[in-house]
Amino acid sequence: VQLQACGGGLVQAGGSLRLSCVASARIESGSHMGWFCQAPGKEREFVAVISYRGGRTYYADSVKGRFTISRDNAENTVTLEMNSLNPDDTAVYYCAADLLDASSWKRSRFALNYWGKGTQVTVSS
Repeated sequence: VQLQACGGGLVQAGGSLRLSCVASARIESGSHMGWFCQAPGKEREFVAVISYRGGRTYYADSVKGRFTISRDNAENTVTLEMNSLNPDDTAVYYCAADLLDASSWKRSRFALNYWGKGTQVTVSS
């Protein structure tokens, strides 16, 4: 397993969750890391990405101001802090990593090479 995500669960609307993803040593140094989500019956959608050195972050409009992505390269981890959750956030969340520039991730999910298995986030109303 090259990417292992955890931290999903069931939370009430307005609550918070923290997702974490650990990358194995097989992930190329310099890889950007981020998150996508997929709700039942929908396509996988971009959520957030952070550049390798952490200097650039990009978010989907729907999560701006609520979610924060960060990374710790010493631990090979990327974290997604999710606040003010609402039922529309219910989905399986996937961690991804790739050398593709972070600015291109929103439009290029099919180009990303490394994916985790996903972790379920369920927000009840």
